[in-house]
Amino acid sequence: MKTESPSQSWFVYLLRCADDSLYAGVTTDLERRLREHNQCNKKGARYTRARRPVSLAYSEGHKDRTSACRREAEIKALTRAQKLRLINHLIQRDL
Repeated sequence: MKTESPSQSWFVYLLRCADDSLYAGVTTDLERRLREHNQCNKKGARYTRARRPVSLAYSEGHKDRTSACRREAEIKALTRAQKLRLINHLIQRDL
């Protein structure tokens, strides 16, 4: 479900947690960050540590950290229903 390309060095992502909650973040390496959320008690977010395992539900690439952080803030401001529509739109597009 990655949207990687050479020009996109930052990613905004949504994780689906074991309790079915959603968590948004930014990173330069999706695989490493997912591993940290699932295994690392120092680098994984406190929120996800208590809700493991987590899985990648959505990601989008950005050229720089500033644009990725802006988009993360936009996504965090969405309602749960809007976040689920965002995830489902990506799934429908990939079919």
